[in-house]
Amino acid sequence: MFVARRERLIEWGDCDPARIVFNPRYFEWFDGATAHIFAAAGFPKESLLERYRFAGWPLVETRAKFLKPCRFGETVLIESSVVEFRRSSFNVEHKLFNHGELSVEAFETRVWTIRHPDDPNRLKSEPVPQDVIARLSENEKRT
Repeated sequence: MFVARRERLIEWGDCDPARIVFNPRYFEWFDGATAHIFAAAGFPKESLLERYRFAGWPLVETRAKFLKPCRFGETVLIESSVVEFRRSSFNVEHKLFNHGELSVEAFETRVWTIRHPDDPNRLKSEPVPQDVIARLSENEKRT
């Protein structure tokens, strides 16, 4: 499977008064990491909007395991990949490493959507394009 990697410096605003990352921040980072998977594979959001009538990939389920705390000033590594495709939904796995140790493992289910043809204010699920699936199923790591 295609794995996208990115580093992130933990900033003061990411932390609680004990200088530990405030848990909701991880979900913000993982949301950005999902977009990074597609961009690193050659499908930045801007091109998806034009090429596939893409409207977004709403999050329909998420969960995380917090194994070790991360603190202000540390640089962490996030590895993300799409681990399963279905017709219009897909599962994403994020692994956050701190000093080489797994600190957080998160899981998302998202749905590939377009604007509803009868009402542009609504979204409609659409099958994930085959070329996107093929590229994200390759065994490769990108930064």
